[in-house]
Amino acid sequence: MRRNRAEERTEKNAEIRRGTRIWTIKNVTSVAVFGALMFLAAGRLDWTMGWVFVAVMAVNVVVMLAVIGRRSPGLLAERSGLQPNTKPWDPPLAVMTAYGPLLVTLAAGLDLRFGWTRQPALSVSLAMLAPVLAGWALVDWAMVSNRFFSATVRIQAERGHAVVSTGPYRVVRHPGYAGAIVACAALPLMLGSACGFVPFALFLAAVVARTALEDRTLRGELPGYEEYCRMTRYRLVPGIW
Repeated sequence: MRRNRAEERTEKNAEIRRGTRIWTIKNVTSVAVFGALMFLAAGRLDWTMGWVFVAVMAVNVVVMLAVIGRRSPGLLAERSGLQPNTKPWDPPLAVMTAYGPLLVTLAAGLDLRFGWTRQPALSVSLAMLAPVLAGWALVDWAMVSNRFFSATVRIQAERGHAVVSTGPYRVVRHPGYAGAIVACAALPLMLGSACGFVPFALFLAAVVARTALEDRTLRGELPGYEEYCRMTRYRLVPGIW
């Protein structure tokens, strides 16, 4: 029995390492692809805020790998791909929320190339870097606080899924989505393009819909979540919704 348990632990650790490697490869590749598509859309490389955004993405991947990989080693493996028991309605919404920022950057790049809108002053773009960083920091804080922060909506029974009410979850029930909204809302002006607000609107609609569906799922299937909802009343915006 002891040997079997030891073998199970060894196998589980190996699975976590594999998943973490997959997550790392996918995210490093995503940064490279994001950057390439951005500059391809812009048709130029002398795009200061474009390079700033690529640098922010790269640093964020390193931070998540260093911090979350150490605190919740199974989480990055969980987020490495589509997992069993994912709700059938979630993959399309997951894609829309994951690639919404990419659509914003493509719109900004095309705007820069064709001059559809007037670019704001560089000082405005630099100022928008603050909410982008704050939004991503909130996402990372939510991930650090919640080891069940899956990439898709599902009940993670095999991981001992339980309600999390610490950290930013004391304020809103879905702080990761809230942070993503803040970051993506500031991204168009950071990249110097009002056109970016069009794909942002699609991203926002997907996030709101996904939040509502995820909340309904957790209320119905995760023990203790209904009580948590009574304690933390708001989903995304304190005092509003």
